[in-house]
Amino acid sequence: MAKRDYYEVLGVERTASPEEIKKAYRKAALRYHPDRNPGNAEAESQFKECSEAFQVLSDDEKRHTYDRLGHDGLTGAGYAGPGDLGDIFTHFQDLFGDFFGFASQEAAGRGRGDGPSRGADLKTVVVLSLADAVQGTKRDIDLEHPAACGACQGSGAEPGNPPEKCTACGGRGQVSHARGVFVISSACRTCEGRGMTIKVRCRTCNGRGETVTRRKVKVSFPAGIDSGQTLRVAGQGAAGRNGGPPGHLYVEVHIEDDPRFRREGCDLVCEVPISFARAALGTEVEIPLLDGGTTRVQIPAGTQPGQALTLRGRGIPRLDGHGRGDLIAVVRVLIPRKLTRKQREQMEELAELLEE
Repeated sequence: MAKRDYYEVLGVERTASPEEIKKAYRKAALRYHPDRNPGNAEAESQFKECSEAFQVLSDDEKRHTYDRLGHDGLTGAGYAGPGDLGDIFTHFQDLFGDFFGFASQEAAGRGRGDGPSRGADLKTVVVLSLADAVQGTKRDIDLEHPAACGACQGSGAEPGNPPEKCTACGGRGQVSHARGVFVISSACRTCEGRGMTIKVRCRTCNGRGETVTRRKVKVSFPAGIDSGQTLRVAGQGAAGRNGGPPGHLYVEVHIEDDPRFRREGCDLVCEVPISFARAALGTEVEIPLLDGGTTRVQIPAGTQPGQALTLRGRGIPRLDGHGRGDLIAVVRVLIPRKLTRKQREQMEELAELLEE
């Protein structure tokens, strides 16, 4: 089933301001929030749909990509949506707190010390050459992040001295306070939300339950990716706790400058320096290609400085898979700064002939 237009989902115009988009999302989220529609699968589906729309339209980069290329452009840029309800509440935890003033059942469930919880998302930056960005490439990404301690299996307790259930929260990891018709849950201060207390700390991790791990992840960068875009690698974040799913890895791409080319969207622009005589008479020149080769282009007689010659389909692949941009050669006419006596005499003679 085709996805609905994100602006239609939130009921706003395509020119809507960030404040209007946030207001529309607040209204939709309040209406379809799972805590207000328990057991209603249709409401949950609509809640996911409006949350996905808000995640795209509230992000300047994603919104720009969507406005230009639609849903296919977001998919080509590596965006796969917020995922399940757990992902949605992770992305919008602060926002939901502002909207509803209480912890949702989904969010509260993740904070339980005795239950599984999703691992943290990781973010890294990768620098690619322009050639790699245009052609697509694969990279082994070095990651360094906290992981469950192998000695204590993440409990923080010294082996042989298992943690004990927290008496303050009864092992739930949360304490609740009634406030009007709502019940507000917060992490237990005694056990810091773990649900367990440690009598003897693990000597390997000093009771933190985590140690630093180093690993490599192979990431594929699609042909045509641009600087500032982010890839989402599902399941390659930090490991979850107590059997919970891992988080995701977000890879932000930066593209190095190339001395031969300038990128303009899906087009590549290069300069072609020629003498003013060749510009007047016409000539044939070699233009560089990103793969290291060259192609020959005819410069017509009378070419003017700054005139552009377009080679169709020799630019950057479009992320939506619909063809490529162009290679644009801009002519730069070289004017000599110094002339010999003979050159000056010939130039003066030419000037007189051209002015007749």
